[in-house]
Amino acid sequence: MVEHTDVTTPRRPGRPRKGREDRRSRIEDAARAEFLEAGYAGASIRAIARRAEVDPALVRHYFTDKAELFAAAVSLPVRPDVILGSVIDGPIEGLGERLVGRLLEAWDTPEIRERAIPLFRSAIGQDGAARSLPEFIVGELIGRIEDRLDAIGDSSAAERAGLVASQMVGLIAARYLVRLEPIASLPPERIVTLVGPVLQGYLTGPLGDI
Repeated sequence: MVEHTDVTTPRRPGRPRKGREDRRSRIEDAARAEFLEAGYAGASIRAIARRAEVDPALVRHYFTDKAELFAAAVSLPVRPDVILGSVIDGPIEGLGERLVGRLLEAWDTPEIRERAIPLFRSAIGQDGAARSLPEFIVGELIGRIEDRLDAIGDSSAAERAGLVASQMVGLIAARYLVRLEPIASLPPERIVTLVGPVLQGYLTGPLGDI
């Protein structure tokens, strides 16, 4: 039996929230299982709702989109599409430096780093629903970069976006997962100076000369 949304019913004073918390938890559990089986790209709100035995409208009440649901299901401490979204939407000139700067700003925050490192290690090891993380990054981050380049008529948008993402993931691995020196100890502004132009080359430079 599919449970339908009750989002239009106001909560009476003193009414316990446990029922709503249970529904949300059930949806997150269903999403985790669906992402594990179908991957991020293959999972859908409708399939997750069916697995949780709730109406899709109830899923959308708790989570605005699949990206938000994925972040909750795998306890993603920060959404790359959110923290980098405004940067990607800005001018193409200097975008490489801004991407690196925003990435380091997020990862150098202790509470984000402490939660993100185990998740990324799980993704690399293909452990549980976290294995959908690469698909999430492709769909929600690389896709946005590609769309931005498409908007200015770049026929190599997909290649460029993939190269940018590979550089950013490599930077995360070297600085935070492997702790590769001297990358791990360099000041953020130095890394922006060194790596930003490389990303900018991927974004706007002649690919054959990179």
